[in-house]
Amino acid sequence: MERTFRPSIGVSAALLFCLLAGCSAPRETPLPPTPVGIPSPADTPVPPSATPTAAPAATAGPSPTLTPSVIPPTASSLATTDWTYVFPVQPPEYADFSAGGHAYPAVDIFVSEGASFVAVIGGTVDFVSFADRWDPSAEDPAVAGGLCVAIIGDDGVRYYGSHLSAIAKGIRQGARVEAGRLLGLVGHSGNARNTPPHLHFGISRPTFPEDWETRRGELDPYPYLVAWSRGENVTPRFPTPTP
Repeated sequence: MERTFRPSIGVSAALLFCLLAGCSAPRETPLPPTPVGIPSPADTPVPPSATPTAAPAATAGPSPTLTPSVIPPTASSLATTDWTYVFPVQPPEYADFSAGGHAYPAVDIFVSEGASFVAVIGGTVDFVSFADRWDPSAEDPAVAGGLCVAIIGDDGVRYYGSHLSAIAKGIRQGARVEAGRLLGLVGHSGNARNTPPHLHFGISRPTFPEDWETRRGELDPYPYLVAWSRGENVTPRFPTPTP
């Protein structure tokens, strides 16, 4: 048999007192505030990804003094000697050159017009051209260098520079010069008249003054130019002929 529940007098009195006192329904207890200084989940920084990011771009600095197109050789790859060598264009920090560029061994050293072309080593003047006789319609390679000077160094090697704008005073065939002696001024004479000013520089064995084909370049000057620009005294070495 079902039983009916009847509140006791004590319970009824408590309810009546609560209604008379204006008690309201219980409210939800608020969550405690987030402590100051602790970021919420939305503000928490995400840890960096394991994927490496690209390195920042390098800050631009002064242009390099030389811009070779291949890795320069170290001094240990060339034989040092007691001869004193000087870079053929002065001052060398304004010169720009790279390996190659010709069908034969030679290097073009680009620099401002009027820069000094000097003797690489002490020696004797072997050949001088005082006039620009280049004629584009004739294309005679014997006069393609325009104004030019060649010396036979004390080391037994011939050094040649062409496309000059002027020949230095006192420079003539047979004259004695010392390392660093002014030979002429860089320009663009000969078949370089429509190019930026530069010195065509060649290294060769001594033959005879009018031998333009050998004089223009027989041995790659590039590694020696790099060494001389660093102040290293290295002598050009020609390959031993195969018997």
